[in-house]
Amino acid sequence: MKRDRVLLAHGGGGSLTRELIETMLLPRLENPLLKPLDDSAVLVMGNSGYAFTSDSYVVTPYLFPGGDIGRLAVCGTVNDLAVMGAQPFWLSLSLILEEGLPLTDLSTIVDSIHAAAAEVGAQVVTGDTKVVERGKCEGLYINTAGLGKISVPYWLGSANVKPGDAVIINGPIGEHGVAVMSRREGVAFQTSVTSDCAPLWPLVKAILDTGARIRAMRDPTRGGVAGAVCDIARASNVGIRLFEDAIPISGEVRGACDLLGLDPLTIANEGKVLVFCGAKDAEPVLAAMKNHPLGRQARVIGEVSTKPEGMALLRTTIGGERIIDMPTGEDLPRIC
Repeated sequence: MKRDRVLLAHGGGGSLTRELIETMLLPRLENPLLKPLDDSAVLVMGNSGYAFTSDSYVVTPYLFPGGDIGRLAVCGTVNDLAVMGAQPFWLSLSLILEEGLPLTDLSTIVDSIHAAAAEVGAQVVTGDTKVVERGKCEGLYINTAGLGKISVPYWLGSANVKPGDAVIINGPIGEHGVAVMSRREGVAFQTSVTSDCAPLWPLVKAILDTGARIRAMRDPTRGGVAGAVCDIARASNVGIRLFEDAIPISGEVRGACDLLGLDPLTIANEGKVLVFCGAKDAEPVLAAMKNHPLGRQARVIGEVSTKPEGMALLRTTIGGERIIDMPTGEDLPRIC
């Protein structure tokens, strides 16, 4: 480690998160199932493959336009399974509650958990509850784990991407992060942007049902699209070029980012999926996405090449190129 204390940015999903994992955690815990560092571990039991994941949610405020921490927790866990090609079946739910949390808010959040899980046919089958003293957490934190069955006869993963592949996204980026920030004390501003928080398994199933050979998928949460493409370029040792004029960004998100001095590529999403597939498969994948409510605005936003190895570039609207840097941390913490 280059530092002797944990920083807030170590939890931001960027280069400091990777530093923490690679220097502190992997040397002590490394094994073949953990080493790929994909969104879920792939487990083989009998003749079937399963994806297993775990995540924690510390978003503030815990109620935000378009969702709440409960819906976020289910969607985040379901989506980590879905991008590995796994249908989500079972979830755990652990709640860390702050003394004084209004029970009406807790009721709303638990109802959201139930509703979001029902959207994909998943069940909460185990869990835990702890209460901490007032002031020791921001209302509540949630930890989840999820188990799903892989529905394709091959493994998806960040290291599978190849030169010539297309990069596709299912819709506008940055909506979740902007929606949360718009209600945050000290940052609040007026906008009608709502979080894109959604369980992606139905969309992913529609993509897989095309029969296209998908190399990898990634839900660009912490670190946004920038963090995801930098991760995948490094894992597959390829170059990834995104086209600035093809990336869907709403006017309100762009305006909010300009106001706050943020790059939309680094803003967290909770209902978006990046799909990497062979160029010949891009058309049927894009068609399947556009036929689903969560993919109406899907677009091809980039391509994979041999160089620059391990790097991602943005081809700008004026024809130049700039490096897409892995974010150091989050521009604002507590987004997911």
